[in-house]
Order: sequence, then C-alpha cells, then structure tokens
Amino acid sequence: MAERQKSDATLDVDLHENSQKSAIIVAPNGARKTQLDHPSLPVTIEEIVNDVIACRDAGAAMVHLHARDKNGLHSLEIDDNLSTFEAVKAAVGDSIIVQLTTEAVGQYQPPHQMQLIRETVPEAASFALKELVPDDSYLSVAETFFHWVNDSGIIAQYILYSVEDVQRYFSLIKQGILPNKNHHILLVLGRYHKQLRSTPADLAPFLSEQLLTGNTRWATCAFGPEEQKCLISAMLMGGDVRVGFENNHFDSQGLMAKSNAQQVLDIKAVTGLLNINLHNAKSFREALLS
Repeated sequence: MAERQKSDATLDVDLHENSQKSAIIVAPNGARKTQLDHPSLPVTIEEIVNDVIACRDAGAAMVHLHARDKNGLHSLEIDDNLSTFEAVKAAVGDSIIVQLTTEAVGQYQPPHQMQLIRETVPEAASFALKELVPDDSYLSVAETFFHWVNDSGIIAQYILYSVEDVQRYFSLIKQGILPNKNHHILLVLGRYHKQLRSTPADLAPFLSEQLLTGNTRWATCAFGPEEQKCLISAMLMGGDVRVGFENNHFDSQGLMAKSNAQQVLDIKAVTGLLNINLHNAKSFREALLS
C-alpha cells in the first residue's frame, strides 16, 4: 500500500510539473507562403524534413505540418500528406510531436478534411473549429468524428480565431460534441486585422475565467513585428506558443528571420531569461494526454 501511495504521489508531482511548463510549437511553412516570401521556407519533402529536425534540435516540442503538392502548393490530398508525414516520422520518430493540419484555405470541405485524418491517423491534428463545424447542421457528423479522433488516440488541437469561437468551443464541450480530454486549443491573435498584425492586448479578451481555470492547455500564435511580445505574454499567463514562418518570417527587430529554427531559439532564449520551464516532446505529450 505504501508503495502504491508513493507511486501515486510521484505521478501527481510529475503532472503538476508538466502543467507548469510551456511548449514551443513550430509552424514552418503554412498554406499560402512560398520561397518568394522567404528563401528558406520549406516546400519540398526533403526541405520540410530537414527543417523539422533543425527546429526539434532548437527546442520545439511539436511541429504543425503543412504538406505541399508537386507544384509546391498547399494540399490536403491523402497521398501528399502521407508522403510528407511518413518521411518526417521516419526522420524524427517520437522526438517531436508531428501534427497534421486540416486547414481548408477555401479549397476543401469538412468531409475531405475529416477523411484526411481518418486515412492518415497522425499522432496529432489541428482543426479550425469554424471550418469543421461551420454551422449546427454539422453537429452530428462532428460529434462522431471528434469522438473517433479521441478514441483513436489522436491529439486534437482546436484553432480559435475570436472570442466567439472560444465561447462556441466551450458550448460544444458542454453539449458533448467535443470530447473534454486529450486536446489542445490554439488562440490566433490578429487574424482579422487588415494588415495581419497582432499586439499583446489582443490576448486579453480570450482569457476568460473559464479558459484560465479549466484543464485544457492552450497556446497562442501571432502575426507581425510584435509577435514575440504576444508569445511572451501568453507564456507568462501559462500558455504554450507557436512560432514559425506560417505566421511571421521576421525577427523581433523587423529583419528577415534567419530560419524557423532561429525563431525557435529566439523565443527559447527569452524563456531562459524569464525562468519559464519548457516541455520537450515527451513531457508535452504526457501533459496533453493526462
């Protein structure tokens, strides 16, 4: 009995320590940008694999992966995603969480987005709630799909762009449409600003008591020259952060960033100064699945 109590106590300590850490997620390419935006933006499978390795070595615990087709364009086609996903996994194993995107970019509909995840069954996947559940007519299908995602052990990340999205997220949890475990939230700051510019003040409306006192982990991504300030603000509030060329390919001085890995290193350096502990893939995985 004493051994069992000791084991339970150790587990409680581990989970508490994990809850006090932040994770750096990296989004290396996104759906819309090309190498005309930044020459180091990864497009080919080889470039994506090498970039993921570099970002992992720099300190990223998760990668948000966008596959590209043979012409370098955003793709949710199963073959394109399987080829990219399998190449990345072969190179990194479990050393970084590999998350597939379902971002539609106006090209895909919910059935195609859902089928991609059913066919690939990645460790993690991201879902823009307003895309996968655009209105209440999708609730039944969404409930079946998202509970399958949970039952399959896939870490779901729900992408929320507004306070209304956050309120709807909690409503769908309450209704049982979304499972209330093993998932993550990404708060996107400044998405509707005409110049795609974010400020730390954009975070404040999202931070309801329900969000801050709940059990769900949340992260922030941001656009523009104040990206790093936004991310630091999120980490100080207990959130995770997402960096990378998908959102911003400039450094905190407004100069063209060297690489995605450098973006990770830059935010990691700030966490060191602020005494913010960081997750690696193993501890982040445990935190998300606890």
